[in-house]
Amino acid sequence: MQEKVILNTDDLEWQDGADLLKLPQGVKIKILSEDRTTARRDMLVSFPPGYVEPRHVHDGYHSDILLGGTWIVEGKVLTPRGYVFGPANVEHGPFECPEGCLVFASFYGKPEHRY
Repeated sequence: MQEKVILNTDDLEWQDGADLLKLPQGVKIKILSEDRTTARRDMLVSFPPGYVEPRHVHDGYHSDILLGGTWIVEGKVLTPRGYVFGPANVEHGPFECPEGCLVFASFYGKPEHRY
């Protein structure tokens, strides 16, 4: 059974996204909750200024909401509260963060990105 989680995200330490999700250097992650049974992981993801993630594919899928900054996804400019769904095994991206951005992401499945 999944446990209840209630927290202030400022109480969590940032972790290296390159290690956790196999993303390029500079990405930082705070894991908010995870369920190993369903392979779901909710997290905050901080992308540094100038970050560009090329088109990629992964075995899992993710739902993302932009919390801060500007996010350019496949040429569409998203502002806070913009939404992205990245399907499993379907190429998507690029993702660009000219000034950096903060995203809430819920990821299901294997998070390793293949470029």
